[in-house]
This record gives sequence, structure tokens and C-alpha cells, in this order.
Amino acid sequence: MTIEINAPTRDTPALQAERCDLPLLGMHCAACAARIEKALNKAPGVQRAGVNYATARATVHYDPHSTDLQQLRDVVKKAGYDAIVPQSPPQRRADDAHGAATVEPESMAQAEAQARENEYRRQKRQFVTALALTIPVAFLSMAGHLVPALQPLVNFRGRAWVELALTTPVLFWAGREFFVGAWTSAQHRAADMNTLIAVGTFAAYAYSFVATVAPHLLASASSHQSSMAGMNMSGPSVYYEVAAMVVTLILMGNVLQARANSRTSGAIKALMGLQPKTARVQRDGQEQDIPIAEVLVGDIVLVRPGEKVPVDGAVLDGASSVDESMLTGEPLPVQKTAGDVVIGATLNKTGAFRLRATKVGHDTVLQQIVRLVQEAQGSKAPIQRLADRVSGVFVPIVICLAIATFVIWFNVAPVENRLTMALITFVSVLIIACPCALGLATPTAIMVGTGRGAQSGVLIKGGAALETAHKVTTIVLDKTGTITQGQPAVTDIWVNDERGMMNDEPTSNRADIPHSAFRIPHSELLRLAASAERGSEHPLGEAIVRSAHERGLKLSQPQSFNAVAGHGIEATVDGRRALLGNARLMRERGLAPDEACAQKLAADGKTPMFVALDGQFAGIIAVADPIKESSRAAIEQLHALGLKVVMLTGDNRATAEAIARQVGIDRVLAEVLPDGKSAEIKKLQAEGEVVAMVGDGINDAPALAQADIGIAMGQGTDVAMEAADITLVRGDLRGVASSIALSKATIQNIWQNLFFAFFYNVLGIPIAAGLLYPFTGWLLSPIIASGAMALSSVSVVTNALRLRGFRVQRS
Repeated sequence: MTIEINAPTRDTPALQAERCDLPLLGMHCAACAARIEKALNKAPGVQRAGVNYATARATVHYDPHSTDLQQLRDVVKKAGYDAIVPQSPPQRRADDAHGAATVEPESMAQAEAQARENEYRRQKRQFVTALALTIPVAFLSMAGHLVPALQPLVNFRGRAWVELALTTPVLFWAGREFFVGAWTSAQHRAADMNTLIAVGTFAAYAYSFVATVAPHLLASASSHQSSMAGMNMSGPSVYYEVAAMVVTLILMGNVLQARANSRTSGAIKALMGLQPKTARVQRDGQEQDIPIAEVLVGDIVLVRPGEKVPVDGAVLDGASSVDESMLTGEPLPVQKTAGDVVIGATLNKTGAFRLRATKVGHDTVLQQIVRLVQEAQGSKAPIQRLADRVSGVFVPIVICLAIATFVIWFNVAPVENRLTMALITFVSVLIIACPCALGLATPTAIMVGTGRGAQSGVLIKGGAALETAHKVTTIVLDKTGTITQGQPAVTDIWVNDERGMMNDEPTSNRADIPHSAFRIPHSELLRLAASAERGSEHPLGEAIVRSAHERGLKLSQPQSFNAVAGHGIEATVDGRRALLGNARLMRERGLAPDEACAQKLAADGKTPMFVALDGQFAGIIAVADPIKESSRAAIEQLHALGLKVVMLTGDNRATAEAIARQVGIDRVLAEVLPDGKSAEIKKLQAEGEVVAMVGDGINDAPALAQADIGIAMGQGTDVAMEAADITLVRGDLRGVASSIALSKATIQNIWQNLFFAFFYNVLGIPIAAGLLYPFTGWLLSPIIASGAMALSSVSVVTNALRLRGFRVQRS
């Protein structure tokens, strides 16, 4: 269970609101979830609550001054179910960075797992017991029909009393939860799956009980033996096998469904299982192994080859390659050296290093991802509203149909067997109806889909985002940091030679160009330009300085520096007058820069920086934001999904269009200021496009908010990415295609589930009501109906599990 405490700020009232996720026990269908949700929303102090049947969790936002967890549990218990809460009130832990705290006792996860395991074992024990008692009942009632030679063996006097003795514990011990649930529902003036099972099985049992203990009351029915009825030597037919086998088959379905549901939450369990149990820290000059929960921010942690990184931190010394595939989906290890950030739960491969812990406990990237996925799996997609509306009226409608079926058959069937036919059809209609399949259709698919996405580095915030993403027609990409690397770098150095502009370092291999022909070596031109730019804060200047450092050039301190606003800089370096800037600055100083060369560079998406030394034009340094290696392949994948790709940038049109040509962008929106990006999104939406905006999640916040879907690029270390609908942990543009493809696959899976659930009920209920009898003379046995009902839910969950095989885009 997770509790989040939202601390007050200057912008929020002093009243604190808490959010908790309560694991629930005892739910059987979507109607159960709806009843708990309704009860919680009516409880004092609860702001809002939602219950997810597939995850068996209630998400509650409440006022801790008006209620507490134990009172919330009492509300759930009063509704006829139970919830798991801590044994003692959780302690709040301040979070200076975000003004919030998250408290999740370690024992809670274990308590929930133990409770789920106990519930599964109880269901299994009840099923095995019911099966052992039902087999002889089925043999006694059906063997004579299947093998006529066995009739003398099974059709003995007192057989009905034996079946009664065997069926009673099946119904009222193994199947007692159905009757308890039905009674609880009745107390709340409601009906659910338990009502259908309890009424159907009890009707068959009650009729058989009367036929056994007071057969004279049903003597008129004894002249006809249905093909589905038990044979009784002296008296009316009995249907103990119907009651026993229906309960047993439904218990079997519950056991199978519980096993399948445990697999749907496998992604969360796998993520949580990545966390190491201990860490080796250096304290007071000594190394010691301590539990992971005792690691503090600022601790020095040692990571040896083959170990998992215990917590998030920054490498102090040492070097290694780290496998981050468990969080990012990227199969290739990443090199880590001093200063690099490492993420907890990733696997150290070859080397050893020390790190300083920066995030521990619930603040680590792993725990943030787990929380995001839990919230997504607990959310409801808009498509689920249809199933919820149908489930809300489904059971009452089925009961009315069953009663109508009984009345019709009792009036139209021949007198000698009308009670038998009416009873069989009544029970079959009640039993075959399955609100569970409707309730599971959407949440199980969302649960598996979001879990599979998390394992691949695609974090989807909720069901609504998942559903909207599959409708997207246009992808809008921010250029910097999305298509490009987001860090400008020097790409070309052109030196003004006597023969013209040269873009090669002078080497002994260039026999056609004597060394004396160069006025200045390329490295010297870069060194002087970088020295002059040391006092500049412009991104282009920073790129030049960074490039010089990467090449090992020793920079000088400029003797003078002056920024020419909007044009460039001028400085004195090592006694030489340096002038760096655009063509206009050169012309104003009476110089003749090579603008033809500059235009060629600009056509390739590069920004030319003109350099003059001592009053003479010396050359051009070109700076560009390199395109990510995966960008072109990612855009091809988006095109393959039938999507239009638009680039939105504040850069000049020439540079933007050059980059667009290289990666295959369909449309360019250039020279757009940050406050104008959301307006461009609105224009696209006005054209009828469903727009997904891909940006860094912070600088592009207005556009991300305006878009139908906001997708944040990053490395999963910024909590601000939670504001986006989808977050790509790796920051790889191919994740956009993966998220859209995953959305399409999940929604397709949901529609398959809904179709199956609706089709099953629409087809099954009329057959159970005897629609085929006038044409074929065949009535559906309640036993077959119970088996079909049990398997329908399992089939929906099994179909959802196919999403675990979804493959992310890699090439």
C-alpha cells in the first residue's frame, strides 16, 4: 500500500490531503468493485475513490483529519469485503525537495502477498474438496444415462439421500462465499455475480431437497425424466449434480483466474524484484554491508563487478559498463566514469566504482517507475465506461430474464415435464451470465499493456492516455533534445587560405597544398576562438569552448572582451584582436567574409560563426546540434504506423528544413517562440488532427499540455516527467513509435475482450433460455453453462496476457 502526503505550500491550503492504495480482498466481479467504490465515496472525509477490479486495489484520496486507514477499512468491511492496512499508523517523512512524502512500510508488500497467497490457497482447498465430493454425485446421477448397463448399479433406493449428503457441504462450505456475497448484496439492495450463482444453485438444490424429503409434494413431476436430470427409483427427479457441479466448476474458474491475474501483475513484481537487498557502504573509514533501507543520501557506496547498483547516485571514482536494460530496455551496456549518474537496480558488468548516494528509498528512479505503473494500472480508460454501465444493470436484467424464462416454460411446456424444463432453463440462464468477463475486459488489458511498456522503458500514465494514443494522427517533435542531441558541437572548421576556404587540417599527406599556404592552422583558429569565447554565455560560444577542451587545446585568458549585442563578440587573445560573429558584424568592420561557404553550411543545418584575426577574415567555425543516430529510423517507424511527422522549433527555417530533410520530416514549423508552440498545436487540432507532442517535458510544457497526448523525453531522473501522459525513460525517439504501437495493440486487445464478453452473453443467454429447443429439442445443461461461465473470464485474462509478447521498436 502506498500513501502520499501532499504538504501545504503557499499556493495550497493548510489542510493536508493523503492518497492511499488499499489492497482489497473478497471481490468476485465488477459489481463488487462498483459497490466498494460507491461506499468509499460516501464515507466521511473521502474526497474521491476509485476501485480497480483487475488489480484488486482501491485508490482513495482522503482528509486525514476526518478519517484514517482503519476507518476506511471498516467502510470496506461493512460493504462485505476486506482491505489490508498497516498495523500501526505510518510515520510521515519530510521531503525537502518536493514538499511531499511517500510512506510504504516494507511489511505491507509482504502482507499483501501473503494475503493473496492465503486467499488463493483457500480457493484451491475449497475447489479440491468440492471436486472430491462432486465426482461421486456426478457418477451416481449421470452414469446410468451414459452407460445404460450401469443403471442397476447406480439407481438404488436411497441414492437421493447419498447425493444430498455429498452436495450439502459442496454448496454450503465450499460455495459459502457465493451465498454470503449474495446476502451482503441483498442487504445493500444490489445484485452481483454471487446473486446469480447463489439463486441458481440453491433453486436446483431446494427442488432436489424437497423431492428427497417430501417427494409427494412433487409427485406430478415424477413421470418425466429429463436427459439432464438425476434418476430416482421412487419419486421426482433430483438435480443435486447441477448444484454441485456448478459450484465446483465456478470454483475451478476462480482458481484459474487467480493464477492468470497473478501473471498480469508480473511487470510490477519484476520491477520491484530488481531492488538489491543490501548495499556495501563506507562509513567511518570502514566498509560494511547494510540493508538497502538504511542507506542515506550522501553515503559512499561501493559497487563491485557483477553486483546491482543499490541506489541512485553519482560516480566518484572508478569506471565500468552498466547494464540498464532492466529499466530502459536498451540492450547495450553504458560506460560510466567519474561524474556520471547511475541508476539503482541496474547491473554493474566489468569494473568497480564508488558512488555518492543522491536518491534512496522511494525517491529512486525504480520506485518512481513502480509508482507510475501502479497508478496507470489502477486507472480507468474511457472505453471502460461502456462495460461499467452494462455491468451496473447486467445482473438485475439477467434475474428478470431468468424469471421470465421460468414463467414462459412453466406455461408453454407439457404439463408432465413443465417444472423440469422451467427449472433447468431458469438455472441455466442465471449461471451462464457472466458479468466478470465484462468487468475484466478493459482493466486486465491496461494492466498488462502498461506493465509491458514499463519493462521496455515506456511509462504510460493511465488508461485514458493509452486509449487516446491509439487515435493519434500527427506527431509533433521538438527539435532540440528530441531529434537532435540537445548539445551543440563544432562540426566544421574552414580556414581562409590563399587558394580559398579549406576544411582540412594541414598534414604531410597533402602534397598539393604546401604548409606555408595556410595562414593559420585549424587547431590554432579554434584555440583563439575558444579563448575569446571563454567570457561568453552564448550556446554557440560554449560549444566552441567545449570542442577546444575535447581536443586538448590549452586556452588563454582574454585580455579584453566585449559582446556585440545580436552580432557576436570581440576580444584580445595573446595580443591578437579576435572578432567572432555573423556576416553582418564582419561587413560592418569592413571585412569580406565567404558567405557562399556559409550558405552551404547553413543548407546542411549548421550555424556558421565567422572569425577575423587582426583585421583580416580568418575562417568559419560551424556549429550544429548533431542529430541522434536513432532519429531517422524512429521517424520511418512513425511513417510506417501511418502518422504524419511535424517538427516544431524556434530555429531559423533554413536550419530546420535542412534537419528535416536528413531525417524525413513531413512538415516544418520553424522560428516559433516558446509561447507560440501551443498555438501551433491548436492550429493542427483545428485541422482535425489528433496531436501527440514530443518534448523534454519542461521547456515545452504549454505545448505538451495543449496536445492530446504529451510525451516526455528523458532519462527517467526528473520527476517533472510525471506531468506528461507518456514518459520515455531512455530518451530514444524510437520509444514514441513503441508507445503508439503498444497503445494500438492494447486497445485492439480491449475490443477483442469486450466483443468476446458481449458475444458470449448475447449468444449464451438465449441458448440457456431454451431458444433452440423448438428446433432441436435440446436444452442447455446448467452444468455446461457453469463451465462456459467459468472459462469466459479465464479466456479474457488469457487474451490480455498476449500483450506480454509485445515487441518494442528497435530498428
